[in-house]
This record gives sequence, C-alpha cells and structure tokens, in this order.
Amino acid sequence: MKLKAIVHTAEEGGFWAEVPSLPGCVTQAETLPELRANITSAIEGWLSVNDEPTESRPDDQVIEIAI
Repeated sequence: MKLKAIVHTAEEGGFWAEVPSLPGCVTQAETLPELRANITSAIEGWLSVNDEPTESRPDDQVIEIAI
C-alpha cells in the first residue's frame, strides 16, 4: 500500500507531516529522515485495528453528536 503524505516546514523549525487520506494522522520531527520514520509509525498506528469483537448489549444506544 502506498499513501501520500504532505510535508510542511514548521514555523518554529523542523517539519510536520499529514496523511490526507487518514484523518488525524500527523506527526512532526526536526529532520526529514526522522519525519519519514515518524510518519511511517503514525500510519501504522492509524491503521492498526483491534481484532477483538466489540461486545454490545440490548440496551446499548448509538448517538450522533455534532461539534
């Protein structure tokens, strides 16, 4: 799988990156090699899924919250 990350120069120095296809998948680093390692780790964390089934009860409810 190949994903694209956008690398930004941070105002305070260093870099930060985001993966547009994975909302909230962001990281930062002082150097580009460190950023590449960090974004790889962030992507792996974002994609990791708990394989255990979620247990629900008959009285559970799903609600929608607008922020």
